[in-house]
Amino acid sequence: MDWDKLKSDFLIFAEGFLFFAIALAIGIVLVKLLLVPIKKALLKTKLDHTIKTFLFSMTRFSLYTAVVITALSTAGVQLNSVITALGALGLTAGLAFQDTLKNFVSGIIVLFNKPITAGDLIQLDGFEGYVDSIRLFYTKIHTFDNRIVQIPNSKLTSNNIVNCSEAGTRRVDLKFSVSYEDNLTKVKSVIYDVISKNELVIEEPESKVYISKHLDSGVEVTVFVWTKQENYYPVLFGMEEDVKNAFDKNGITIPYPHLQLLNDSSGTADESEKSLKT
Repeated sequence: MDWDKLKSDFLIFAEGFLFFAIALAIGIVLVKLLLVPIKKALLKTKLDHTIKTFLFSMTRFSLYTAVVITALSTAGVQLNSVITALGALGLTAGLAFQDTLKNFVSGIIVLFNKPITAGDLIQLDGFEGYVDSIRLFYTKIHTFDNRIVQIPNSKLTSNNIVNCSEAGTRRVDLKFSVSYEDNLTKVKSVIYDVISKNELVIEEPESKVYISKHLDSGVEVTVFVWTKQENYYPVLFGMEEDVKNAFDKNGITIPYPHLQLLNDSSGTADESEKSLKT
């Protein structure tokens, strides 16, 4: 064994490792100092909070990556070999994690195009709730029944998203049925009176009451009222209750199917007796 060569290699390795450790330590301290003003600058911008968080994370990752590369270079490591190895590793990882990369790219698209933002009420993939946060790979939705749903970001760019918050106001659609014996003019007047007393219903756009369909057991009445997005469900359920109470108070009948059983027992008994005798 060539001890002199082994000793020489060890000294070269130790020297390179020492330079790497010193450069890495100095770089980490500098990055931490640099990130403080960067974070303050981002907080002062008018960008969405989700984009601020994303930009800060990417900046921190890029700076630390630069520190590691610089430290390796200081230690005498051939960067061309490192870059080649990273490229091969990236290609392999790309093939293995196609869905993850798709979610990452979709997350960037969503963050900058902003079809939705944190706090929006959305309907997507069978779920309805408020956007809790938009991450790099998935979006968290807080549903009305207090569930947290994580939806892959690729679904945000490939599916139709219903954003209930962007317009600010929302139309509430209601349907009622009344009997054919009821006076339709009175029915509409009673409903308009209920609408006028609901403080959550806004005046513009104007509320509408239509006779929309003739059913087997009655007449269908369709009602359109408008409210602020956050008041949608209070108006929906409140109108259902208030209209029912108003109909009862004004003698307006809400038809419902009746099942009538005809019991012709004598005839049936006679036929049965005849069949038994024969």
